[in-house]
Amino acid sequence: MSTSGQARPPKKDRREEARETARLMRAEQAKRDKRRRLFLRGGIGIGLLAVVAIVTLVVVNNVSAPAAPGPANMASDGILLGSDGTTVSAATSAALEADADPIATDQSALADTANIVMYVDYLCPICGDFEATNGEQITSWVTAGNATVEIHPISILDRLSSGTKYATRAANAAACVADFDPNKFLDFNTAMFAEQPAENTTGLSDAELTALVDGAGATSPEVASCIADQTYSGWVEASTQRALDGPIPNSDIEQVKGTPTVLVNGVKYTGSNSDAAAFEAFVTAQMTAAPGE
Repeated sequence: MSTSGQARPPKKDRREEARETARLMRAEQAKRDKRRRLFLRGGIGIGLLAVVAIVTLVVVNNVSAPAAPGPANMASDGILLGSDGTTVSAATSAALEADADPIATDQSALADTANIVMYVDYLCPICGDFEATNGEQITSWVTAGNATVEIHPISILDRLSSGTKYATRAANAAACVADFDPNKFLDFNTAMFAEQPAENTTGLSDAELTALVDGAGATSPEVASCIADQTYSGWVEASTQRALDGPIPNSDIEQVKGTPTVLVNGVKYTGSNSDAAAFEAFVTAQMTAAPGE
């Protein structure tokens, strides 16, 4: 008998219990190792065709209704991009009505991929640094099916565009591409940062934005008029305010406090924006972390 008066299990039962505990630990470690191998060796995680089929959308609680209708394929205020292992495509969603709440991607359906979420302002020079450093490797991860990326264009730097509201116009152009040519969005995003204007300039004109969009392969004729009319400028203002107010779904932060804000599997990246190795190590760590770590 033990000192507490409780009978101890027989040695045989204790050994079986220990073996079962060890088995469960090995199984969990095997799952983490599998996720790490998928990510590091370029194996196909989950294709976007599957993503579109299994991603469900859940209503985000406690957010204000948009002040203006949103673009198609940005129900979460961002556009979700993934791949079947060869071709990058966008997950589709209906446009939000003016009185509808934004909805968030259910990342529980994406357990085998690195789920990268980025809040960016196209005038933000640090965003440009992050893209120049990490854009190519993020694109390669997404193309291989090892990652998804959800890009939220917001506008917080209009004051630094000499009165032209370039940050808003650029985010509106992003919404136009998402609406009318969503599968070209990742190319568009790359092109926007490659041609990023400096702060305290007028930025790109609407005609220059249209030419850049065309060069990125987004050739839908509706995009040019959407840019010229600033169709989604009201939505840009509303979605930006939602990001600044919070809450931020699927994350460990309450609100966006600056750009870029980059999350991987819900955890904010706080390392250098100009160190590709540091970001890769962070992504790998999130892929191999046990739930709740």
